[in-house]
Amino acid sequence: MDQPVEGFRAGYSALVGRPNVGKSTLMNALLGQKVAAVSPRPQTTRLRQLGILTLENAQVIFMDTPGMHLPVHKLGEYMNQVAEDSLRDVDVILWLVDASAPPTEEDRRVAVRLNALKHHPPILLVLNKMDIVNAGVLAERQGLFQALLPQAKLVAVSAVTGQNCDTLLQQILAQLPEGAPFFSEDQVTDFYERDIAAELIREAALNHLRDEIPHGLAVRIDEFTERSNGGAYIHATLLIERETHKGIVIGRNGEMLKQIGSTARGEIESMSGRKVFLELKVKVNANWRNRPDALRWLGYTRDRD
Repeated sequence: MDQPVEGFRAGYSALVGRPNVGKSTLMNALLGQKVAAVSPRPQTTRLRQLGILTLENAQVIFMDTPGMHLPVHKLGEYMNQVAEDSLRDVDVILWLVDASAPPTEEDRRVAVRLNALKHHPPILLVLNKMDIVNAGVLAERQGLFQALLPQAKLVAVSAVTGQNCDTLLQQILAQLPEGAPFFSEDQVTDFYERDIAAELIREAALNHLRDEIPHGLAVRIDEFTERSNGGAYIHATLLIERETHKGIVIGRNGEMLKQIGSTARGEIESMSGRKVFLELKVKVNANWRNRPDALRWLGYTRDRD
């Protein structure tokens, strides 16, 4: 890799916060393209994913992490540990909160964890969803969240509309040390195409299915084959915990599974820029979120970090 020009900045920025505050949406917005799956469901993000933004004079590596929460199964414990691990050896922490609601107990637990860091980098307190909050309420929320972490520098943004994201990016860049880039300028994430495909399939399922199913659903890519015409063949398994959910995921005459597949295929094709043939199957694995063997099979292991 070429040596950077004098004054080039490069470093890591961890996005942390409770579930469903918009961390993945914000990372996509800052990158200017979609690399992370998003949905209205909490705990959409289960793995740490890097988003790499290379500019003329800087490279910032965003670390999108699972939402910190009180775990009720081994998967939740794994997700919390992934988020905790992201706090180590980064140059700046973005604590993302939802400005449309006052601080929750989960927000307070995150603040306690951040306050307990012995040697922490600069922390930016990012109030997301400013586009749906009026100015008076936003000012009140800023005070409430700032009181939880007084040393953090505050900035309000909208990850959906992009409002103030440029301001936030400039504040992030100001915290990065001088140094050479860590990645080539054409790399935008550390996920392989098959990893992103799995997340986009799960995103489609989260957006189509009922509330009681998504947390117990996972996706594994069983086959990802390049085709001679430049396209790709993908075969994936949707893993669920209950036999009673299988019919819901498949749907009458297979319609739900077709909808999930159609939506996912469109997102994968948009991401990859090529035609994709996607086949999905549904498999029941009771209580997989508490089974270490199932978690390893699905890639939920810290060995991958």
